[in-house]
Amino acid sequence: MEPTLLQSDVEVLAEGINLVWVLTVTFLIFFMHAGFAMLEAGQVRSKNVANQLTKNLLTWSVGVTVFFLIGVGVEGVVAGNGFAPGFDVANVNEWASVWLFGAVFAMTAATIVSGAVAGRAKLRAYILYTFLLAAVIYPVVTGLTWAGELLSYNGVLFDDFAGGMIVHGMGGIAGLTAAWMLGPRLDRYNEDGSANVIPGHSLTFAVLGTLILAFGWYGFNVGTAAEVITVTDDGLALGDFAYVGRVAMTTTIAMACGAMGAGLVAWLKTGKVDTLYVANGLLAGLVGITAIPHASTWWGAFLVGGLAGAQLPLVFGFVENYLKIDDVCAVFPVHGSAGVLGTLLLPVVASPEYMSGISGSRVDVFIAQIVGVAVIAVWTIAATALVWGGLKAIGQARVTPEHERDGLDVSEHGVDTYPEFGQPDVATDGGERFGDSRTSSELRTDGGSSDEIVRTDGGEPNDGRIKMVTAIVRPDRLGEIKQSLAEAGAPSLTVTNVSGRGSQPAKKGQWRGEEYTVDLHQKVKIECVVADIPAEEVVEAIREGAETGEPGDGKIFVMPVESAMQIRTGKTGPDAV
Repeated sequence: MEPTLLQSDVEVLAEGINLVWVLTVTFLIFFMHAGFAMLEAGQVRSKNVANQLTKNLLTWSVGVTVFFLIGVGVEGVVAGNGFAPGFDVANVNEWASVWLFGAVFAMTAATIVSGAVAGRAKLRAYILYTFLLAAVIYPVVTGLTWAGELLSYNGVLFDDFAGGMIVHGMGGIAGLTAAWMLGPRLDRYNEDGSANVIPGHSLTFAVLGTLILAFGWYGFNVGTAAEVITVTDDGLALGDFAYVGRVAMTTTIAMACGAMGAGLVAWLKTGKVDTLYVANGLLAGLVGITAIPHASTWWGAFLVGGLAGAQLPLVFGFVENYLKIDDVCAVFPVHGSAGVLGTLLLPVVASPEYMSGISGSRVDVFIAQIVGVAVIAVWTIAATALVWGGLKAIGQARVTPEHERDGLDVSEHGVDTYPEFGQPDVATDGGERFGDSRTSSELRTDGGSSDEIVRTDGGEPNDGRIKMVTAIVRPDRLGEIKQSLAEAGAPSLTVTNVSGRGSQPAKKGQWRGEEYTVDLHQKVKIECVVADIPAEEVVEAIREGAETGEPGDGKIFVMPVESAMQIRTGKTGPDAV
């Protein structure tokens, strides 16, 4: 049989395959924002979670539109192409394969900064910086590098394959600069300069975010090999996919070695393998290899990833204890210093195949990398310091101390991420005794109703006086206590979130390898004022709901109330209760 030729235009086929691939990896990189949101939310206090999530949402929303309207034009100006995108705007597919692909990289650089300034930056200040980063700061960097190829030494171009320095290094340096300009969070440092540990609220979120980011990173690195198929005189051939196996391999190895390197150094420092350092180290390993996955040898991936992870605890300690900069989510050691390290290691780990295509020596390559790193760092520091310095000068960079202590969720957004924690919530029975809509004074053993409580001793509850029952209990027992009180006929109560210490022993904790002591335990204070219900029954109801048998169950206090007034009716005494 004669072979049947494929009746299609090979150029159209190649374009279609390449477009499907670049869109797939673009969407994968976009999904990294979910990882950033979880990672950063887990590393901040519970009172600042909604603020961090909002910043992540607005970083994408504001940044991607600004990059479309202004950023690509600024990039073109710097690259020497005028205020215009560096692609054929008449080709609608290039808006996806070139502009959108570049936009998700730009937004990654922008969102890194949010983790450094968490817990004290005004939302409007952060959004303004995001606007300027997407419009000017980041496009200048890409105009000098990917778009314009203006940074070189002795004929050797600065090489950053997928943004180890251009995206992550730049974002980490910007975050460190912004955190320096803002100053540390309240209580982060003592008067003698020693640092206090402020743990984030959820390691679960942090690790989940890490794994989502690692998954999306394959779009970042492997996806940069965007041209799957190219058309030659002989037909179809592999384009960038000719070396995509090397990119996938080095990315995976560096990721793994970053986690192990950070865990090892944390263990050597503290005797324990710190979970957050392992998670952050995994990301640092990815950042380290991102500039050079197309060029590195297999052993280079081990070296770069391991060093990027190992430097993380050391650099974070230096930033925290010597520079006194409060980098909340460790964005500089994860993205900044790791990005610089990997970029500069290119001539050390570059494969012979890569070097055969370079006109200069390994020394020339090293100097070209230094030039690129230096120019990007100086520009990023200067531009970021100018923006945040200006905001600080007019009093618009940082929230007030009162708002910072209350938490940015409430002060900036008017929401509570965890409204049920230490707060009253709705009982499953509606707060009514036994599901009955009648009040306690109407309930009788015979099913009838009466205006009086039937008492076996014939006397008045609490000797006709008003009493307040106050209990300090575990937060997780609040639901059971409310149910017990409802069944006892005392559904009305006030609940306050408090902290304190008593018989419950203090406990030790670790956050990024640093030990801290928790001697003030989270509790809830329940206050129940009663008149027609015996205080003893209320006490017993609370005890039954609160008891676990472990130290720290809490205490109950009963106090007389001199008087009471119902605001709506003006009733006083027991009638008011």
